[in-house]
Order: sequence, then structure tokens, then C-alpha cells
Amino acid sequence: MMEISFINTVLLAGMAYLLFINSKMDERIKGMKMSLDYMRKAMDLPEDPINDELRELIREGKEVKAVKKAREALGLSLVEGKKYVDALRDEVN
Repeated sequence: MMEISFINTVLLAGMAYLLFINSKMDERIKGMKMSLDYMRKAMDLPEDPINDELRELIREGKEVKAVKKAREALGLSLVEGKKYVDALRDEVN
């Protein structure tokens, strides 16, 4: 019985650690995105053309299709595609 409690405690601590690491990674990604946007604007480079199409899909309420399109066009994982579309959705709203 004591072994199960110890294992549960270790698993819970591990999950808490992974959540902490994930939140730190999200903060770093946001910072890198801001830096890239700043550099893009400073160099007067155009935004990725797929973003306009993704924003239109978001406006039409087709977020799942937007995630799929983002994944195909940008080579993102499912989680990355969802976060990318969520960021564009936040810009639209």
C-alpha cells in the first residue's frame, strides 16, 4: 500500500514538473515569435501568405480546417498548428 502511495506521489511530481516546463516553453515561443515579427517588420518582409487564408477560415468558423491547412503548409505538429491558429484567432478577435 505504501509503495502505491509513493508511486502516485512521484507521478504527480513528474506531471507538475512537465506542466511547469511546458509553460516555460510557451513563454519562450511567444518571445521568439515577437522577435521574429519585429525583425520581419524591421526588414520590411511580407507576412507568410498562408496567414490570410487561415484568418479567413477562422472568420468562417472553420478552425479545424485552418489547423489542418497550417500543418500542411508550415510543417507543424498538431499542437503547434493549434497554437498557431489560436494566435491568429486572437489577432482576428
